[in-house]
Amino acid sequence: MSAAVAPVPALVPSRRAWLTDLPVLAVAAVWGASYLAAKGITTTHTVIAVLVLRFSIVLPVLVVAGWRRLRALTGAQLRGAGLLGLVLSGIFLLETYGVVHTSATNAGLIISLTMIFTPLAEAAATRVRPPASFVAAAGLSVAGVVLLTQGGGFTSPSAGDLLMLLAALARTVHILAMARIKAVRSADSLSLTTIQLGSAVAVFAVLVALPGTGASPWSVAADFGPREWAGLVFLSVFCTLFAFFAQMWSVRRTSPSRVSLLLGTEPLWAAAVGIGLGGERLGALGVAGAVLVLAGTAWGRRSVDEADRSGTRGGNPAPS
Repeated sequence: MSAAVAPVPALVPSRRAWLTDLPVLAVAAVWGASYLAAKGITTTHTVIAVLVLRFSIVLPVLVVAGWRRLRALTGAQLRGAGLLGLVLSGIFLLETYGVVHTSATNAGLIISLTMIFTPLAEAAATRVRPPASFVAAAGLSVAGVVLLTQGGGFTSPSAGDLLMLLAALARTVHILAMARIKAVRSADSLSLTTIQLGSAVAVFAVLVALPGTGASPWSVAADFGPREWAGLVFLSVFCTLFAFFAQMWSVRRTSPSRVSLLLGTEPLWAAAVGIGLGGERLGALGVAGAVLVLAGTAWGRRSVDEADRSGTRGGNPAPS
């Protein structure tokens, strides 16, 4: 449950690399835990209200931290970031409704398919055929998702599984749009994130005001106990504020590929937290599916990286 950051290449001595890796691993861990946290404080009737509360806590901090750079944005950059924010609102809605209706483990593993969908979508847009090894990796991941969603036997995938699959596709659209909207390429990453989250909160605020869309943020906040507030603060402070600033710090001190690789461990953390803390069980088929998803995404990432280094893939590499 994350937003992309434009990395700035830099190299660090290997003896200090682990110090730079730790914050990135922490980001991957809290993102992995975010699925269980969201599941613990959200119901079908409170999804939009919880999203309003989550980002309303974060947004003022981002505005204050980046006020000068926000004022420097051009009209085109504001429009581009606002459009990206509309897509981002769809991602959060799909992810949050999805995790309510499936396990945190399934949610974290299915969303990792973004790493497969993005290069495939980019290949379709640029009309450049992806490497054969990548196509094989994509097939492996899809087979893994099929097995993962059948952990209790061969039945139809749950509504939550399908919503998470749509969220992975929406993440792909968001990544490609961010790479292709020229106006936002030169925008400051903090300002870009602030405008996107502001646009998303505006969408949530409109939706929550409509009749039949669930409880109001005020009634949800009033009903929250210490456990729910702790979950909300975790999602707001750690999964959003800490994650954003940790990424900004890390990408200026290491390579984008290294950051991307470490963030790619998010589904591992989601599975570990869901099984270890949430008491979730996958079953034999689910375990096999999880292994295939992780193996397929790792193989696909490696094949794309190799194609980029060898220059056999056209266009710009897709952001991770």
